[in-house]
Amino acid sequence: MLEKTLVYTLLAAFLIAVILSPIVIPFLRRLKFGQSIREEGPKSHQKKAGTPTMGGIIILLAGLVTASIAIARASEFSTAALLLIFVTLGFGLIGFIDDFIKIVLKRNLGLTSKQKLLGQLFIAIVFYFGLRAIGHPTTLNIPGTDLSYDIGLLYPLLIIFMLVGASNAVNLTDGLDGLLAGTAAVAFGTFAVLSWNQSELSIALFCTAVVGAVLGFLVFNAHPAKVFMGDTGSLALGGALASIAILTKMELLLVVIGGVFVIETVSVIIQVISFKSTGKRVFKMTPLHHHYELSGWSEWRVVTTFWLVGFLFAALGIYLEVWM
Repeated sequence: MLEKTLVYTLLAAFLIAVILSPIVIPFLRRLKFGQSIREEGPKSHQKKAGTPTMGGIIILLAGLVTASIAIARASEFSTAALLLIFVTLGFGLIGFIDDFIKIVLKRNLGLTSKQKLLGQLFIAIVFYFGLRAIGHPTTLNIPGTDLSYDIGLLYPLLIIFMLVGASNAVNLTDGLDGLLAGTAAVAFGTFAVLSWNQSELSIALFCTAVVGAVLGFLVFNAHPAKVFMGDTGSLALGGALASIAILTKMELLLVVIGGVFVIETVSVIIQVISFKSTGKRVFKMTPLHHHYELSGWSEWRVVTTFWLVGFLFAALGIYLEVWM
């Protein structure tokens, strides 16, 4: 029965996203919510200018509505579920404001880094106090072992680092048609399996709803994309992934399951350090997916390769958590 509930939740979110997209996309186009392309980016991306963005609204509506209904029907609403929805909405709102400033107010940088960070810190702090209210342990489990360590007062710092870091890492990955949607579907699907294995039904239902919503969005976001998710979607997905890992006590495993996001972020860090210290670039362009584009790979080849890598990281994550 539980397995059927998860499948129905995924299908419902998928259908809602597929139905919503042809309604929302023309609406975004009429409002002239079109993507602006950075001049320093790959030249091939200039043709994408004007493609409707802020499509993350579709993911949030389809995913959160379906998840909320499914969790309520299963009588699984809890503080943990509310915290998960709160973080997703909160980070989605920050992304929406950032997108709105960029597109509507024509300020290319959107929110300043300090403004964005303050919003993320506020959500992380509220999330932490919510965890304290439900007696969430401050231990860290070591993937693939039976070892765990109580890090005490360092735990709130870890939560802040994870929420801010994951949301920005996922945001960096949103640079090619379908790249983030596909890798996010794999990551959330992995956490759906693992949370179901832990009998965390509300979290499993949330994950499957997001998978369905993201796959429904991918129908319109795959190359050539008819819509982009914008920061509205990418920040929400990143915040949700981090909060799921925290709630299921798989904080360190997020580094494995989200391996693609980690690699993308590390490529940027390496590039910045190398250029500032030596004046030389390690990669042709970062995040890493742009390096492969400029190396002659087609956009579709880069995306499908990164999807495959995401699947491999997901398999490793499940192996470490379930079979080790």
